[in-house]
Amino acid sequence: MQRFKVLAQVRRSLSTIRCPLFTTTRLVSTHDEQPHNEVLIEGKASTRAAILNRPSNLNALTTNMAIRLKKLYESWEDNPDIGFVMMKGSGRAFCAGGDVVALYQLLNEGKVEVCKDFFRNLYMFIYTLGTYLKPHVAILDGVTMGGGAGVSIPGTFRVATDKTMFSTPEIHIGFHPDAGASFYLSHLTGHIGEYLALTGERLNGIDMLAVGLATHYTMSARLDWVDERLAKLITDDPSTIDTSLSTYGDIVYPDKNSIVNRLEVIDKCFGLESVEEILDALETEAARSKQEWCTVALKKLKEASPLSLKVALRWVREGRFQTLDECLVREYRMSLHGISKPLSHDFLEGVRARLVNKDFTPKWDPPTLDKVPEDMVDHYFSPLGDLDSELKLPTHLREAFI
Repeated sequence: MQRFKVLAQVRRSLSTIRCPLFTTTRLVSTHDEQPHNEVLIEGKASTRAAILNRPSNLNALTTNMAIRLKKLYESWEDNPDIGFVMMKGSGRAFCAGGDVVALYQLLNEGKVEVCKDFFRNLYMFIYTLGTYLKPHVAILDGVTMGGGAGVSIPGTFRVATDKTMFSTPEIHIGFHPDAGASFYLSHLTGHIGEYLALTGERLNGIDMLAVGLATHYTMSARLDWVDERLAKLITDDPSTIDTSLSTYGDIVYPDKNSIVNRLEVIDKCFGLESVEEILDALETEAARSKQEWCTVALKKLKEASPLSLKVALRWVREGRFQTLDECLVREYRMSLHGISKPLSHDFLEGVRARLVNKDFTPKWDPPTLDKVPEDMVDHYFSPLGDLDSELKLPTHLREAFI
């Protein structure tokens, strides 16, 4: 086996579209500091798979999971007997993102430093994945939201299925899409990134494939077959893995409700300068075309935190001109500012309203777009108090090629 073969092949463009992947067979627990076996290991002849294993929480990520994943991936990368690495989820989700309810509880207990540890360790793992020297296959079978996309999209292959449901809905809990989202969303065609970030719109597996967020597509019922085929591979060659994934791929076409049929209007509206202009353009388009998706998008925008909308629009546009590591460093600053009560209570209020009390009536502060001062938005992007507080990625040792 040729170790670390042609690194450029491993750093594939996010816009590459191909066509499929698989599920779990034998699971071995990690048996270390990881509580409740939240990450399981599956071993095959020349592969290792990490299985996110909090099915009752839709495999939402914790600090311990991020730490464990980074340790596992680093050890597998250094093992010459392992050709490629995979990630899967237990139950009906791949990963619903970070465990924001746990963060909400920690913040209410005054444990801000523990929350900082979560973001730091999660972003460190995402950078490891985005600079990984071996091919990576993520099976996005089921819910794939927020941080769940963050721990999969920077890898080589992303396999969507008929059960996949993708979204970055953070603006509806008074936060911003994070975990590298400002990099991968901003590099999508046209202004799809702004649309997904500002509305939290859901995409199915076919649409993920169509816009380049997924590289393969297969029916969920075929995943066991794909798994069996991959288990027999002894290779680190991305093209061989690609061919094997494509063997069980399905030829699919976007339906009439697909995002690909909205691209012209999305670009026209979401390419505008400000959130206010985007809203006005959507209002006009909804009145003119009577298209349901326009009405839904308007509703989502009006339900979101006004501060988060303004932050997210600037966030995705800055990401368009930054590398993965630069995006992660900036997002770390933004996340720490976003959970800071002196700046805003919108994160706590959003989680309370949507996920804790579930009354769906958050009291945003500021309450409307016109009351969001520019310096408040600026503060989200400002450096942290001192250099020791910033996210320090090992860019001198690991360089991103995407």
